[in-house]
Amino acid sequence: MKKLTIILFSIVNVLVFSQKTVSVEKSLTGIQVGFLGADLYNETRISDKFVIRSQFTLNPSIWGGDFYDKTGFALTPEISVSSKYYYNLSSRAEKGKNISHNSGNYIDLKLGYLPNWFVISNSDIKVNESLFILPSYGLRRNFSKNFNYEFNVGLGIGKVLKGNSNFQAYPDLSFKVGYDF
Repeated sequence: MKKLTIILFSIVNVLVFSQKTVSVEKSLTGIQVGFLGADLYNETRISDKFVIRSQFTLNPSIWGGDFYDKTGFALTPEISVSSKYYYNLSSRAEKGKNISHNSGNYIDLKLGYLPNWFVISNSDIKVNESLFILPSYGLRRNFSKNFNYEFNVGLGIGKVLKGNSNFQAYPDLSFKVGYDF
């Protein structure tokens, strides 16, 4: 009986202390492309569920119709940094779902800057420099070893830095497919 108790106690200790810590990736760099832009990003772990994401984005703009003499297209740069909290990694791992490459649901707070560095366009246009802060909700999933998709929706505020402009609503909606290096 004494040997059985020692064996059971040892097995329970091994099971309890051999649990894997659920955590986001240490560092994740990749590219994502969607209808609403293209991103080059890096997510760096700051705790088990928090990352800092820095990214460079090219945002597309399209205009045309009866109010314009021609259809126009532009790509403008954006630089942003955000803190992301992946809140459901533990429950996904417990259910046996994939959490590699930060596959999970998250909330984030993004601080962004739209500079007037360059515009790729078929018209001679300029961009008004602006800053924005944007809370959002998103989900990220992997469908192959390094391929992913990400959905993000949020509503924040932004301000054009030129002149006496007021704060404006800054909506964000994106669905992008990407590759992690």
